[in-house]
Amino acid sequence: MPQRPAASSAPSSSRATKGSRNPVVSSAHLAEGGMPALSEVEFGLNLAVNAYHRWMARCMAAAGAPSLSALEILILHTVRHRDRPKRFADIMLVLDIEETHLATYAVNKLLKLNLVEIHKSGKEKLVQASASGIALCASYAEVRAQLLVAPFATSNANEEQLSSLAALLRSLSGHYGQAARAAATL
Repeated sequence: MPQRPAASSAPSSSRATKGSRNPVVSSAHLAEGGMPALSEVEFGLNLAVNAYHRWMARCMAAAGAPSLSALEILILHTVRHRDRPKRFADIMLVLDIEETHLATYAVNKLLKLNLVEIHKSGKEKLVQASASGIALCASYAEVRAQLLVAPFATSNANEEQLSSLAALLRSLSGHYGQAARAAATL
């Protein structure tokens, strides 16, 4: 008769023990390896990214432009930033956009909606917000202040915590970017 393995006194890594916490993850098989907290962060990022994209689209719809995608909204705010024309390559760099065709489509859509203008400087295209693009960004800012900033200001989060979180997210972006480059070489 085969012997059953002796029961281990060590807790299973995939189950919470009394007094420990169960990490909130979307893929338990990824959390079983090293650094399960990273899987928690990834799940949180997925939720935050989807909520943020949904928020941007709904906020922009309330501001008067219901047909814009999250990427189109990001590009519009980027070209509005500091009221300076932006090189197409700089827009892609700042927003970390890898697929040129997606950014091209977004800029062309914004151009057709008269929200941006394109000028040439030598061989380069410069994109800047038009007067109607600037007005739309102002409307977006008003809706954002009313529906997001005001309620958020009454929560427990403070500016210092948000700045620290932003720094951590930028750091994570660097790690994921480097890992993506390494994975592309495999």
